[in-house]
Amino acid sequence: MQQTLIKITAGKVELEGILNLPASSRAIIIFAHGSGSGRLSPRNAFVSDILERAGFGSLLFDLLTDKEEKEDALTGALRFDIPFLSDRLKAATDFVMKDPDTRNHMLGYFGASTGAAAALVASTIYPGSVKAVVSRGGRPDLAGNALPKVSAPTLFIVGGNDLVVIDLNKKAFEKLNCEKNMAIVPGAGHLFEEKGTLDKAAELARDWFKRFLV
Repeated sequence: MQQTLIKITAGKVELEGILNLPASSRAIIIFAHGSGSGRLSPRNAFVSDILERAGFGSLLFDLLTDKEEKEDALTGALRFDIPFLSDRLKAATDFVMKDPDTRNHMLGYFGASTGAAAALVASTIYPGSVKAVVSRGGRPDLAGNALPKVSAPTLFIVGGNDLVVIDLNKKAFEKLNCEKNMAIVPGAGHLFEEKGTLDKAAELARDWFKRFLV
């Protein structure tokens, strides 16, 4: 497998990323994380590994610079700025769509926490290009008015013990007009730290992408 450290230009800043390309990959999953996370997130790396075994490429990148991360740790403002985060995801998508090694690959989004809302919003910018979206422990409700505009087949994965987020996901789910499904993983909390729960979420995501990125 080819692994490349990359830099993505987003306005006046550069975002660091890790591009993983299995030899036979025809599709790339771009990850959008939540607050306090990034390209080195162990949970996203675990999911990425499951997807790569199924032949999918992946792009894990930092939505925020180090300076912005420090600011957000104090204010909490950027993690809920969905237009800002979706713009960063758009920059990563543009990179993949233009790079010679990846421009012929199909695209999917995997979003966690507020990154899921950013993924849903960004998917509406690329109708027909982003083939599938998966939200894991996400806040899709924060995508607001973009929800009815989402055309990519969308899967919500929520922990069975994450009661508040289940309710928020159900309300967002009702607003989607695309092909959709919602899966609740028994015994899982918001971060899917319980034994076997992240495995289940990764398998659900893998199967969703295998269904639509063909």
